[in-house]
Amino acid sequence: MTSSIYAPKYKKFCHLLIEQRQHQGLTQMQLAHRLGRPQSFVSKYENSERRLDIIEFLEIAQALDINLFDFINTLQSEEWE
Repeated sequence: MTSSIYAPKYKKFCHLLIEQRQHQGLTQMQLAHRLGRPQSFVSKYENSERRLDIIEFLEIAQALDINLFDFINTLQSEEWE
């Protein structure tokens, strides 16, 4: 069985978070500053080296001003590879 951080669904989740950050013109360092975390935290979850828990995801969503319903709908509408 594939580790959950390597699952295609999780990779797509991370990719959508990257798209949201880049859409706002933020660097990993700028987002990390908003989160009060080191830049390596952002890098590790964006590269699927670290799995986010729900609380961390909510903090990131708030820092990026993500509409949770839209984000989940986008994630669900994507074809899983």
